[in-house]
Amino acid sequence: MSVTYEQEARPLWPAILRGLSRRCPACGETKAFTGYLTLTPACSHCGTKLGEIRADDFPPYVTIFIVGHIVVPLVLFSEKTLALSLTAQLLIWPLVTLVMTLGALPYIKGAVVGLMWSLRLRGGDEQAQPDQPRET
Repeated sequence: MSVTYEQEARPLWPAILRGLSRRCPACGETKAFTGYLTLTPACSHCGTKLGEIRADDFPPYVTIFIVGHIVVPLVLFSEKTLALSLTAQLLIWPLVTLVMTLGALPYIKGAVVGLMWSLRLRGGDEQAQPDQPRET
């Protein structure tokens, strides 16, 4: 009895960088998304099943973390140096936060999908462990 399993190495950083560019984390040749946040069922170039990967809540958490660490220092810096009115700040900072969040979210989701693919994780409640080898 032999174990048939995807034996090829899945390097972490190339997969994350390919995902960050919204490309297939396996080959980097085709788009990994059919829409804003919708993954393709499978890569048309290499056949990797991307639709099975469920990133769920992790991309929004990472996006909030990154955007918050950029916007809050900008707010504090502008408060000290520019002395904007309260009305201007109430108009500017929510808009900046919204645009940065919506702009970054699909790219961060791509990076998370690349990370999950590299670690052989699919996500979801039905699978708490990484992919298990299949015996044939």
